[in-house]
Amino acid sequence: MNTPYLLIAAGGTGGHMFPAQALAEAMLSKGWRVRLSTDPRGARYTGAFPQATEIVEASSATFARGGLAAKALVGPRIAAGVTSMAAQMLRDKPDVVVGFGGYPSIPALGAATLLKIPRMIHEQNGVLGRVNRLFATRVAQVACGVWPTDLPDGAKGVHTGNPVRAAVLERAGAPFIPPGDYPMSVLVMGGSQGARILSDVVPNAIAALPEGLRDHVRVSHQARDEDGERVKAFYADRGIRADVEPFFDDVPRRMSDAQLVISRSGASSVADISVIGRPSILIPFAAAAGDHQTANARGLVQAGGAIMIPENALDVPALTQQMTTVLTNPEAAQQMAHAALSVGAPDATERLTALVEQLA
Repeated sequence: MNTPYLLIAAGGTGGHMFPAQALAEAMLSKGWRVRLSTDPRGARYTGAFPQATEIVEASSATFARGGLAAKALVGPRIAAGVTSMAAQMLRDKPDVVVGFGGYPSIPALGAATLLKIPRMIHEQNGVLGRVNRLFATRVAQVACGVWPTDLPDGAKGVHTGNPVRAAVLERAGAPFIPPGDYPMSVLVMGGSQGARILSDVVPNAIAALPEGLRDHVRVSHQARDEDGERVKAFYADRGIRADVEPFFDDVPRRMSDAQLVISRSGASSVADISVIGRPSILIPFAAAAGDHQTANARGLVQAGGAIMIPENALDVPALTQQMTTVLTNPEAAQQMAHAALSVGAPDATERLTALVEQLA
């Protein structure tokens, strides 16, 4: 028998790429051949993909960036990408195509639609992204990371949860050390690309903690390149021990070591927090399409595993107060960790692989 072949289409941000990586890991372990179709932005996140994953870059574009000249080229670039991908599929036909969202997924999903190749999409957020909404009624089913997900009429949705990488699964439910009179770790994440507002507010909020509490805090802070030096200098000037980087490739380790996570509520971040099981303070990105980050955070908050601060309410006093509440109440922090675990879906990858195999 020929080796079954899965084509994964994803790109843009870690929010699309991390669950794609989880599926690639799982399907390779089942003996499938896996190819990833992405763009240069998505390719930045392929370093941790299994080496056996074939990676190709497809021509695509978005209307969200660039001036009028760039926008005029979007249609031709996407058409070229779909045509090129269709030619590849005619030479080497996938058994299944799975899209994870982002404009780089258009060529593969568009070609698979034209050639009537079995296909599905996975939506990480509680509100469909633009590309996934475009294809939702043109695929066999929509695997949903958050439930319920807002789906268009005619789309068939199934709740799988958000797949997490193998490195996260290895630390699923890792024992939680409640905060106390000893070194405590705080992990600050703005998603795979950092977040300026967290770099503006979080360091000041940590500096404003009561002195006895602040002296115990150790910070891992993910900051954009352009913010990194000033954030490092701020922590250093105030004697706060901090590791500041634009991207941590060992987030699962840092998260499992943390007494508190302060984060945007991107789908992958929420999935990691709930699978590992850590107290968190979530600040949804206010400009997210359809306010999907608020929808992502809702399950954790309602379960009692997270505190949500809307972006328009985020300031130093509010964040300092919530941090103090968590870090000075070990029993409450332990309850938050358990509550976070209660909404996790560590078997999300297994659910998704089962759908792929059924579709094949």
